[in-house]
Amino acid sequence: MAILESGEMYLETILVLSKNKSDIRSIDVVERMGYSKPSVSRAMGILKDNGLIEISKEGHISLTENGRSKAEKIYERHTILTNLLTSLGVDSKTAAEDACRIEHYISDKSIEAIKKHMNDITNAD
Repeated sequence: MAILESGEMYLETILVLSKNKSDIRSIDVVERMGYSKPSVSRAMGILKDNGLIEISKEGHISLTENGRSKAEKIYERHTILTNLLTSLGVDSKTAAEDACRIEHYISDKSIEAIKKHMNDITNAD
């Protein structure tokens, strides 16, 4: 099942939040993304219905195995693209913002080529 860009953004946000906090709630996502509570609540329901997150009775959000896999893929793309853009001289804020837009549309083939190129450059030093 393909998820939309917005779903990918929510999954990535939950992953990033989980790196610093063990109990993630909808309000944490609201604060991080700047969206309204009803919008986040609706998105969490959709992600839950699609088996990408679980929500405990206490309201704690966690990624399922499938959700974590998708989130890590998006986060890796974001990191690779941000590093590429900053290596080209783009300031870190702009690079991160642009990477956030590109990460949802770039093909697996292209991201793998960029990843290989960045590894080759790093290992050549």
